[in-house]
Amino acid sequence: MKDETMTDQPFALCLHPADNVLVALRKVPEDTTLPQGVRLRETVPAGHKIALRDIAAGETILKYGQIIGVAIADIAAGAHVHVHNLGMGAHKQDHAFGAGAEALPAPESAAEFMGFHRPSGRVGTRNYIGILTSVNCAGSVARFIAEAAERADLLAGFPNVDGIVPIVHGTGCGMSGGGEGYETLFRTLAGYGHNANFGAILMVGLGCEVMQIPDLIDRKALKDSARFRYMTIQQQGGTRATVDKGLWILRDLAAEADKATRAPAPASHLVLGMQCGGSDGYSGITANPALGVASDLLVRHGGTSILSETSEIYGAEHLLTRRAVDAPTGRKLIDLIDWWEDYTARNLGEMDNNPSPGNKRGGLTTILEKSLGAVAKGGSAPLSGVYKYAEPIDAPGFVFMDSPGYDPCSVTGQVASGANLIAFTTGRGSVSGYQPVPSIKLASNPDLWRRMEPDMDVNCGDILDGVSLAAKGQEIFDLLLSVASGTQTKSEAQGFGAVEFVPWQIGAVM
Repeated sequence: MKDETMTDQPFALCLHPADNVLVALRKVPEDTTLPQGVRLRETVPAGHKIALRDIAAGETILKYGQIIGVAIADIAAGAHVHVHNLGMGAHKQDHAFGAGAEALPAPESAAEFMGFHRPSGRVGTRNYIGILTSVNCAGSVARFIAEAAERADLLAGFPNVDGIVPIVHGTGCGMSGGGEGYETLFRTLAGYGHNANFGAILMVGLGCEVMQIPDLIDRKALKDSARFRYMTIQQQGGTRATVDKGLWILRDLAAEADKATRAPAPASHLVLGMQCGGSDGYSGITANPALGVASDLLVRHGGTSILSETSEIYGAEHLLTRRAVDAPTGRKLIDLIDWWEDYTARNLGEMDNNPSPGNKRGGLTTILEKSLGAVAKGGSAPLSGVYKYAEPIDAPGFVFMDSPGYDPCSVTGQVASGANLIAFTTGRGSVSGYQPVPSIKLASNPDLWRRMEPDMDVNCGDILDGVSLAAKGQEIFDLLLSVASGTQTKSEAQGFGAVEFVPWQIGAVM
């Protein structure tokens, strides 16, 4: 494996005047004297923290000017600060609902993309046909239908259709017919049925499952017979008959979906889901704040950006509540945090379950530190709404959608809520894609960009070389418009998207 040393950067950076740690911008050898006047007592890997001064046991440790934990032992100036001497500690934050909410200025000129205009008024960035399943028992048959369509070259005469996407999952039965888990899955399936990136939908069920197709149709008005069809395997007479009927239906749906062509649309029709995965010590310095700039640009143009991963804003929620448009909106976010504390406790977990082993190897130590970097994706726009997992986003602006930190599950919720673009920052090198929604990958450091360029769309590591956050944010925003207009992302080009539909499964499996 290539050494992570980066020789064209300064040794270490102090992110805020109040900080008592530095961030190593490259591997720093033992006995190196830094420009800040600190001599290293040990070799510190790239992305990791260095004590700027002596820190006593029990003293809070600050990064970004915020608390990231407490020293669990005395730490000498120049020492490596990480899991062996930094712990979570208790944290109390001042929520100050709405105290820092400031409207963003209007853009100097309007931005547009070329999208697919739907009868609902939404605009898609892709034009797929979805085979949506109500239950795991229909998953194989949905894939059989898609494979048969590919063998028959069914889309050869429909150039405006991007592909056929089977949406399969592991639940839909063996669950309660009501309550939290059922409602979450219901919102997810209904949300995919309405996502603007689908030009048409075929829903397939088994027939006897808990998640009944008629309930989805009746409650969510999926009744456009030209663009939405459904059937059950039991009603059709088994697998072979269902595949044959599915192919016949897909031809009709393809003809309907092919009527859509790209046409100009204002950027206000973009709904951006923002994620970070495989984060490292650079993420909160480069890729995440650069995405935050792009998020602000989108909001200024009347669009929507969605921050999620509730368990990964823990400890930084006060930075969002201060930007809430009003106290009730801020309170909704804190209610989610309270729910998560209870949820993890009753399942014998803890909110400091993160960072993951890979995050820690990249320099992150506590969830407080990771959360502060993750929140940077949200830029500076007012927090205009807080939504349940997969709940339809019904207003523009910067919003928060509840979700786990598990990336595929979180993105699944964002797509169900209406996202037609995904921007995904990574420091360790996450690889994934989320059909029917294109995903743009943002590399946090130049070493990752060099090693995994075929998977990465933007190199944010050049921020360490002097590229401004404003310039990088504009670059990301311009790429969002280009991808929304049809430019393929790296994950799309490699065919990702077949296994990343992961609904959040809550409650008993029975």
